[in-house]
Amino acid sequence: MSLRRSARLGPIPTIKTPLLQSAAPSEATRVQRSAVAKPRKAPTKSNKSDKKPTKTKPKSGTSYWSPEPAVTEKQETDNQPSATNPTIFRPQTPPPLDRPVDPHRTNATLITPHGSTVNAYPAHVEDVSPSKTGLPRPMATTGTLLEKAASHLIATDPRIATVIEQNPCPLFSPAGLAEEIDPFNSLTSSIIGQQVSGAAAKSIRNKFLTLFDLPDTVAPDGHRHAKFPTPDQVAKCDIPTLRTAGLSQRKAEYIQGLAEKFASGELGARMLARATDEELFEKLIAVRGLGKWSVEMFAMFALKRIDVFSTGDLGVQRGCAAFVGRDVSKLKGKGGGKFKYMTEKDMLELAAKFAPSLFMWYMWRIEDVDVAVLGG
Repeated sequence: MSLRRSARLGPIPTIKTPLLQSAAPSEATRVQRSAVAKPRKAPTKSNKSDKKPTKTKPKSGTSYWSPEPAVTEKQETDNQPSATNPTIFRPQTPPPLDRPVDPHRTNATLITPHGSTVNAYPAHVEDVSPSKTGLPRPMATTGTLLEKAASHLIATDPRIATVIEQNPCPLFSPAGLAEEIDPFNSLTSSIIGQQVSGAAAKSIRNKFLTLFDLPDTVAPDGHRHAKFPTPDQVAKCDIPTLRTAGLSQRKAEYIQGLAEKFASGELGARMLARATDEELFEKLIAVRGLGKWSVEMFAMFALKRIDVFSTGDLGVQRGCAAFVGRDVSKLKGKGGGKFKYMTEKDMLELAAKFAPSLFMWYMWRIEDVDVAVLGG
């Protein structure tokens, strides 16, 4: 069967948001800084510094992931506008949401059972040195993460620019990253929703909440919501009582077991925020009731982790096939089992070129998969 390129990957329009500038200073910037350091001689015809710097486009495969520099006193001075430096590359006072984040750590703000919040990194860039945090220096902030991720994808393969421009990614926008996540709530809801319809999952979850008779919480928008029980409260609830909410015997056991792990401290917001991708998956897949796909969805949609790729998701598989030019509509009726659109090996090789990235998100968008239902 001959392959064809997806119509979605046709002519690439210009991206409205400019790509990130290279971390290396331009020749003009170096000249400006050297002028401050020592006097310059009067220019002559042969003076090479009079030549205008040549602008070059980033080469394909250029990585835009580089550690966020700490703001020093000199950098703050350099950031002030002047006749020779009219552009401010970094605001002197970051906006409230502009906190350090990293592709291989949790970027969401997590809520503990007691109502406090946890982030992988401190709120200010100057406090994130590895000696202070015990973590690698973060590679972005909440204000730059999405732009860096998009720039990295486009530099790796410019064809994806069309998909990025046509499909905004609110999940990793500054507003999306400001959302506070209760990991116990999210994982419990994930177990409740397994192998049932959305309507059934909502009904069971509501009945589950009524078991604990907790006061409602009022959201910032004024809406009232049933308060979610703490891990301690769920762990102390016996299986027969949990089953009255409509849970199967096995799901009731899964949820009680999950609650016990949170209550004992084996799982917790701090660990989920700071763990590497490998540590996170190893820890969560070991929990009864959480399969690989469930953990992958939790990692991306709840924890807001960038470098997640699910070969077991049919929508991702279709998107990858379309991206490399295969006719997905013809492959749909063919055999081939679980990986009829694209083999797992081919999917992993394709995704590896883009890592770490939001490649999975945009593969969903190619085939117009409704990712909203995956957020839990």
